[in-house]
Amino acid sequence: MRAVLCRRWAGPEALTLEETDPPQAGPGEVLLRVEAAGLNFADCLMIEGKYQERPAFPFAPGLEAAGEVAAVGEGVTRVSPGDRVMALTDSGAFAEAAVARESGVFKIPDTMDWATAAGFPITYGTAHGALRWHADLQAGETLVVHGAAGGVGLAAVEVGKALGAQVIATAGGRDKLAVAQAHGADHLIDYRDEDIRKRVKAITDGRGADVIFDPVGGPVFEASLRSIAWRGRLLVIGFAGGQVPQIPANILLVKNIAAMGVYWGSYRKKDPARLQSEFTELFDWWQAGKLKPHVSHCLPLAEAAAALDLLKARKSTGKVVLTMTARTSADAAG
Repeated sequence: MRAVLCRRWAGPEALTLEETDPPQAGPGEVLLRVEAAGLNFADCLMIEGKYQERPAFPFAPGLEAAGEVAAVGEGVTRVSPGDRVMALTDSGAFAEAAVARESGVFKIPDTMDWATAAGFPITYGTAHGALRWHADLQAGETLVVHGAAGGVGLAAVEVGKALGAQVIATAGGRDKLAVAQAHGADHLIDYRDEDIRKRVKAITDGRGADVIFDPVGGPVFEASLRSIAWRGRLLVIGFAGGQVPQIPANILLVKNIAAMGVYWGSYRKKDPARLQSEFTELFDWWQAGKLKPHVSHCLPLAEAAAALDLLKARKSTGKVVLTMTARTSADAAG
């Protein structure tokens, strides 16, 4: 099979496309014939040796895939060969075959295409888990989503709307904000030239936001502390801005704020059954037209390095997906 391999800690330019032996499904595992793989910023960290997990060389990066079940290992009961699924992998999705634990494999609706399925689990799983489980977002509340044109941010806009919230989207640039608006955002803030605190206060008549979803960090996080409502919930999703912020505890105290870290991936080991019910609801929303996943770039497997560069340079919106076909690079409206 063909696979994109990482043989040393380096950037995307060091990845190589090679022929290698396909993996085998062990006990409790599922072997996929991969049709498409979703890209995440964590893939960039993993190949540079900066991720919390460091696979042994050589390895194929890639944490999410979609395709048909090719074989199942001993003890697997939820899926069978031929099933159309999406899967969360520890690594290995950038290949024509990949292995995932049964708990991380989910049957997809018959009408969901491979590119959509490949980019679905991490972004929508994170957004749903953060807003549903951690923040307990209620209909009528105000939600601010930072980085609202990125994969997880755009998913949070849609999940927030599905839960009945008023959504304020922030992003850098009008083109990115237009994407967020097309996916349901009620209000837009360009943090390149607008004051987030002043705009959120103006939109909410001085009250502030009930919930803030922040995958950016840095100065954006500081603005969130100043624009959140009394008893608000601040969700720490990640630090795409590169700076890990420090939280002044006095602000948490005075405003009765709950600041919550959300590492959705930990549920795979700590509470995998919850993911099954989560994706049941998300697929219901998708089939009802409440979720419209956006894939801005769909590239062939051989262009994995270029695809990762798009993420690092923030030149994509929504998701970037690799396909196992030999198509040339092309944008795909989601």
